[in-house]
Amino acid sequence: MAENPKTPTIPRLFGTDGVRGTAGRYPLDRATVRRLGAALVRSASGRAPAGQGASRPMKILVGRDTRESGAWIEAELAHGASGEGAVVTSAGVVPTPAVAYLTRTSGYDAGVVISASHNPFEDNGIKVFSGRGEKFTESVEREVEAIIADGSWTVKAGEPAHVPHEDLVGAYLDHLRAVLHGSPPLDGCKLAIDCANGATTTVAPQLFSSLGLDLEVIGDQPDGRNINLKCGSTHPELLVRTVVERECTMGVAFDGDGDRAIFVDDRGRVVDGDAVLLMCGRQLQRERRLKGNAIVATVMSNIGLEIALRALGIDLVRCAVGDKYVMEEMLNRGLSLGGEQSGHIIFSDYLFTGDGLCTALNVLRTVALTGRTLADLAADLTTYPQILMNVRVREKAELKSVPAIADAIARVEARVAGQGRLLVRYSGTEPLLRVMLEGKHQDEIRGWAQEIVDVVKEHLG
Repeated sequence: MAENPKTPTIPRLFGTDGVRGTAGRYPLDRATVRRLGAALVRSASGRAPAGQGASRPMKILVGRDTRESGAWIEAELAHGASGEGAVVTSAGVVPTPAVAYLTRTSGYDAGVVISASHNPFEDNGIKVFSGRGEKFTESVEREVEAIIADGSWTVKAGEPAHVPHEDLVGAYLDHLRAVLHGSPPLDGCKLAIDCANGATTTVAPQLFSSLGLDLEVIGDQPDGRNINLKCGSTHPELLVRTVVERECTMGVAFDGDGDRAIFVDDRGRVVDGDAVLLMCGRQLQRERRLKGNAIVATVMSNIGLEIALRALGIDLVRCAVGDKYVMEEMLNRGLSLGGEQSGHIIFSDYLFTGDGLCTALNVLRTVALTGRTLADLAADLTTYPQILMNVRVREKAELKSVPAIADAIARVEARVAGQGRLLVRYSGTEPLLRVMLEGKHQDEIRGWAQEIVDVVKEHLG
């Protein structure tokens, strides 16, 4: 029997958080963006139940952040989608989670966000949500990529038209205010917020002011190029100074598209996603709202979180890095809380994607209900020392197949069992083996990590 010909390789466009790159260059050049818009509609038509594919035009909601490239990317994507019969509506500059929520609640079949999150303004990206407000799964992303790569069809020609705009954000803000239902009033709380000159500039000041908070707002003057520039969740230094100098109760910094939040306590100390998962997880447990009595976190969350949760009888389920993997694990297990150290936190009672504003409100709610300060709550997490070492390899051999390496890994795992964590993995893009080790004592774990590195150098270096 003749062998089947090798299946051609389909170019990968979607990464861990949508399509990402430099605006104007592949895959975010005009032609590819337009073709992506068309492919989204073709993909959805192919997945529609028999007889329902053409029952009505597909409805797509698009939102974007403040980058100067956002408007033309939106126009090209809408042109491609409308050429396949879809009706595209722009929500304008709004946070990513607003698009996810409004897609689900306002009768849209898909939502598209044009943003590169915490990246500089030269970059941009496209991420897609289903009609349920959930990020596309990898299988659907591969399906869309295959349609784009199929040369048997062409996209609609011509100049892109104006994309109709609709102001929908009020419903999203009402949805967020419901987070504080049943909690004590926040009067007297002085909150500093850093909008990263990004998508939250259109909603965050309005939201928090409406809740009676005394606000100090920074990073709220976007010019198309200053998004995330020395501000926001990846650059909290300005927020730290603002909290301390203005004597704020606490501060919160959002990223460019508003799906993550990093906090600063009244002493000027940064509070990351691990601490938020612990304090909010414990509060949900008290209220018997922590479904499955478990929380999802990625492999990057500190072992200190796992140990603290264990003491509360809460399981920690780990997954790959990326909030879409957190979401998928939460959906599979029916859980209510999960997130990343970087500040992507998902509260499934409200939305199945990271939402910086929702996270901020849940932290404020926890502070109000417990009567404790953010600094006090964050102190419940003991962060263990971490060592990360990289070793260059000539080949990415299966580690278990090299006895000396397998033995070294087993020895270290036995030493840290229950009180530390070892993660050994190859880089996905470089000829490197990464050794990450957490434990109680920095010098001790450094020596143990070096043991593994030395053996790897000897056999694979």
